Amino acid sequence: MQRGGLRRRSLAHLVLCLATVAPLASQTGVVSREEALAAVFPGAEITAERLFLSAEQIERIAALSREEVPGGLFVRYVARMGDEVLGRAYVDTHVVRTKRESLLISLEEDGRLRRIDVTAFLEPPEYQAPEAWLEQYLGRPLSDEISLRRAIRPIGGATLTSRAVNAAVRRMQAMDQVLERGEPSPPP
Repeated sequence: MQRGGLRRRSLAHLVLCLATVAPLASQTGVVSREEALAAVFPGAEITAERLFLSAEQIERIAALSREEVPGGLFVRYVARMGDEVLGRAYVDTHVVRTKRESLLISLEEDGRLRRIDVTAFLEPPEYQAPEAWLEQYLGRPLSDEISLRRAIRPIGGATLTSRAVNAAVRRMQAMDQVLERGEPSPPP
């Protein structure tokens, strides 16, 4: 084989490797769903459910959260210890700027926020919400205070991320209320 052909193949291999590694490099600070669920509900039996929301449920969730509900298919995990429900975790995947972020939003049995885990973040790593910032939501129920510039401080330099996370938290807490307690829509 001639040197030129070997060089072209080596260069093509290098480009292929870099293309494969690039998306992984932007995923710093993320955990798998399994790791997150084991950490937030240690020792619990976790059951996965696929949720197919009705048009009425989507409407009620949107009204409660004051956020758009992108579609009617979601994944939820229910954590049990014996017959007791410890809590639930919902997956919310959304676009931050131009790329996707997936959050696992874990709630206590009563709907208060237990933990937020980033399971996918395809934007540049500098736009990812720091763990300390995510902790502002802990223990909070869905209310008007779950809002940027109220109980939640915005992130400097990552405004779109903070808006996306806030919308996801509100959406998943509202979904939990509708599914678990059949909450009616708030008055207009």
